[in-house]
Amino acid sequence: MNARIFYENSETSQEFRCAERPLLAVRGLTKRYGERIGCAEVSFNLWPGEVLGIVGESGSGKSTLLSCLAGHLAPDEGEVVFATAEGPRDTVTMSEAERRRLARTDWAFVHQNPRDGLRMGVSAGGNVGERLMAVGARNYGAIRGRALDWLERVEIAADRIDDRPRAFSGGMQQRLQIARNLVTGPRLVFMDEPTGGLDVSVQARLLDLLRGLVREMGLSVIIVTHDLAVVRLLADRLMVMKGGRVVEQGLTDQVLDDPRHAYTQLLVSSVLQV
Repeated sequence: MNARIFYENSETSQEFRCAERPLLAVRGLTKRYGERIGCAEVSFNLWPGEVLGIVGESGSGKSTLLSCLAGHLAPDEGEVVFATAEGPRDTVTMSEAERRRLARTDWAFVHQNPRDGLRMGVSAGGNVGERLMAVGARNYGAIRGRALDWLERVEIAADRIDDRPRAFSGGMQQRLQIARNLVTGPRLVFMDEPTGGLDVSVQARLLDLLRGLVREMGLSVIIVTHDLAVVRLLADRLMVMKGGRVVEQGLTDQVLDDPRHAYTQLLVSSVLQV
């Protein structure tokens, strides 16, 4: 199939147009930990500008899958084909140097704990500037100006540019991590529970920010979470995992409003009963 039929997401009313090829094509991805299955035979396409949510309870395999997709773990089987500027490449068989280059340029990874994605001993502006320098920026004034612009975009006051992240609240640290990741305009963003551990009011503010940036920048995103409210707000399409396998997938509203698999029904009903 050379093109994808576009659909309209009921939440965002955003149309996804046909594309020649997916941005990411995953085929038969499998990871084992001894006799235990981390994820098994996962296959899907991610299209330019699409947000894919992956949900499931702890131990369902969603974090293992994300780590394999982002190159943090080596899968035992399968392909992860990314549409690079030079053409489609299987990132599983890439050299470590090539994957690091992708991580600096076309990819970004937002960790659940922002301390895992920030340099805590470097200023807020320095954290953003480091990502720019990694892609070749060298003019100090231009770098600081871009950093200042992005701090303001993620709602961090300009006079905090020289403060270190350890002086920030958890929500501010997460917004700084987002600025650090998005300043270079990556084509694919991996997000691992980006609102986890935050207060409800802070979560809502962060989700509004993320939704706006995804729309404005036309980002392709794979987001892993246990929170169905997060994927309903952000994701166009949803995959549900249980025991390392995808048990249901489809448009987010369709899956959540009319779940077909018993496990998905249990997840949705558990949320409704809270």
